[in-house]
Amino acid sequence: MIDETKRQHADRRTELAAEASRLLAGDEKRMRAQLEEWAPYDIAHLYPGLTIRERSLLLGALETEALADVISELDTDSQLEALQLVGAARAAEVLNRMENDDAADMLADVPDEAKEYLLSLMTRDESDMVRKLMAYGPETAGGLMTNRYVWFRERYTVREAVEKVKAFAELTKHVHYFYVVDEEKRLKGSLTYRDLVLAREDQRVADLMQEKVVSVPVDMDQEEVAMLFEDYDLLSVPVVDRENRLIGIVTVDDVIDVLREEANEDINKLSASDKTIDFRTAPLTAARRRLPWLLMLLVLGLVSGGIISRFERTLDQVVALTFFMPMIAGMTGNTGTQSLAVVVRGLTAQKQIGRTTIVRLLWRELSVGLLIGAVCGTGIAVVAGWWQASAVFGLVVGISLFLTIIIGTMAGTVIPLLLHRLKVDPAVASGPLITTLNDLFSLTVYFSTATVFLSYLT
Repeated sequence: MIDETKRQHADRRTELAAEASRLLAGDEKRMRAQLEEWAPYDIAHLYPGLTIRERSLLLGALETEALADVISELDTDSQLEALQLVGAARAAEVLNRMENDDAADMLADVPDEAKEYLLSLMTRDESDMVRKLMAYGPETAGGLMTNRYVWFRERYTVREAVEKVKAFAELTKHVHYFYVVDEEKRLKGSLTYRDLVLAREDQRVADLMQEKVVSVPVDMDQEEVAMLFEDYDLLSVPVVDRENRLIGIVTVDDVIDVLREEANEDINKLSASDKTIDFRTAPLTAARRRLPWLLMLLVLGLVSGGIISRFERTLDQVVALTFFMPMIAGMTGNTGTQSLAVVVRGLTAQKQIGRTTIVRLLWRELSVGLLIGAVCGTGIAVVAGWWQASAVFGLVVGISLFLTIIIGTMAGTVIPLLLHRLKVDPAVASGPLITTLNDLFSLTVYFSTATVFLSYLT
């Protein structure tokens, strides 16, 4: 099903690219009419593949609001290029129409000189708001929020509230809730479009609002904000300062981006890769960012070689032990990585875990390790014993695999829990690190077991 969806998506992209070529070769009036039906994301996806001339034509044919949405979807370099192509006057219109949080994200990545120039094109109110957003941490609620929302005073009637919605219609395009504040703009409640539509015109907003509102402080971490959206099934959430004054809202579209960023960050950490490496990263830069981890793993790999050298006598007498070294090390690393993924995912979703939960998790993973180790150990004991025509040899390999699977499972569980307790991101207990450590454990157990039974093997 997923593959079919991807194929249909790719086919749509191909059709859009062909249609875009026809539009750009036609008259401007027809192009304007057709582009009104296109989603901003689709236009942004096609943008990098166009020539400068085609890009200029495309941008010029878009209405200001659509152009602002398209530019928000582009990467930083393409955003700056697009603003340059449309000229200063149109760039000013676009920047004023962009969501403040999108504008702040864009300007945070540009050189200071270009940043100040673009801010100077904006109106005073818009530029001041963008500056405020840039002052907050980029991964906090303040860095995510926008000031494009509608609020009501408690004393408003429904008629007054509706009139305000009409007056600020451009701010309600992506608004899911309205927020109610007192005279000091402290958050008092919320209500929906449905509440307004079904209410009588003379009813007061204060009588319709829901007083229990889920809100977030301006300095809350973006990952915690995303968890609130998941827990409470929110579409937007108000952001408040220390005095509970409403200063902005975070909408679900930004939270989806956060979830994707956090997932990518955890995946990169689990693979010992830097989160700042992407398709455009230069080879030298990518190598420099990956090298520290790999050098550490290289040192640990040398330790593995040292362990093998210590059991050289055992290997000389029973050469067949080398046949099962990759399997023993690989299975141990695999089980450790599985446990690591389970624990990291649980810690990411739960953040705070108690002693009871930890004990239950350790016992569960130990039980899993015992069951998997027993099944795999028994199976490989039979195969190895039959292959080498030695029941003792099969017993050595089976016991070794049984023990190393238990060790690998527990290492993949304990290490991220320990890092979490030390206030370190558990995702840094990366797959390569767990695998390399488990190589050391597995080889030590394997050859130690073989040495104990050496007299029976020879």
